[in-house]
This record gives sequence, structure tokens and C-alpha cells, in this order.
Amino acid sequence: MAEIKDPENTILMDLKDGQVVIELLPDVAPRHAERMKTLTRSGAYDNVVFHRVIDGFMAQTGDVAHGNAENGFDLRRAGTGGSDLPDLPAEFSRLPHDRGTLGAARSQNPNSANSQFFINFTDNHFLNGQYTVYGRVISGMEHVDAVTRGEPPAQPDRMLSVKVAADV
Repeated sequence: MAEIKDPENTILMDLKDGQVVIELLPDVAPRHAERMKTLTRSGAYDNVVFHRVIDGFMAQTGDVAHGNAENGFDLRRAGTGGSDLPDLPAEFSRLPHDRGTLGAARSQNPNSANSQFFINFTDNHFLNGQYTVYGRVISGMEHVDAVTRGEPPAQPDRMLSVKVAADV
């Protein structure tokens, strides 16, 4: 288990194989970090599936509109939705998309990130400067590595529970 330095900016994500600890980076991307905490605290991420998981690339989740496994997610639309909150402006930085970093998923519009995010399986530096990095896995990356692959996976894995460490 990783040492949690800032519980208010640490996410605890429970997957089928164990817990993933994510350190948010509010100094780098304050709006994206705050959005993740807001959606986490509302329970929006609980039971949301990983709808796009590409081996050697990344695992994408966070479609709170179409991806909730508990409410019968829509495989045809998973990955096309977000929350009821407004889209976020890009917060690009010099942080590279290294293995374990959290990136904001978006459409072609750089200012369209909302609730979806991805975790990089490997260094994906071709994404640098194009997608907002706002967190990094500090413990449990092996559980992310075990997420079922597919676009979408036939039997997608899900985030069972997502909490802000300060609230636990």
C-alpha cells in the first residue's frame, strides 16, 4: 500500500482484483482534479465499466451516463457520454503520459473532457500536450493491468467503488 500524503487529493478505486490508489494533481490540473472528486463523492463512478481497454495502450472508463453496470450499461453508447456538469477546458502541462498516469478522455475538441478518463498501461508520449494529465497511480497498477481488454470488452470490468481517501 502506498503512503497517502494528501487524503483530500487521493482516490481509492476498488476493482475486482484489489484497490488502486490514485494521487490527483490539483497543482497541475485543478479543475480536472476537482471534477474527479465531485463525481467520486456523488457516487457517480461506482459500478461504471471500463468500456475501452486496449492492450499496450490504456484502460478507459468514467462514462457515468451510459457505463453504469448496476443500471444496465449500454454497450452501443458506452464512451459517448459524460456527467450533467459542463465540459472542462483543457489543462495541458509538461507532465508526460507515462505508465500509470491518469488522462482526461475527450472528443476531438480539446475542451470537451467531462467525466471519462483513462489510465495508461505504458508510456504513451505521443499523447503529451494533447490530453490533460491530472493524476497517477501510486499503488495497485497490477489491478489496472488485469482489466479485461476490448472495445468494448464482451464482459467488461468495472470500478466497484470509488472514494476520496479523506472521506474513508
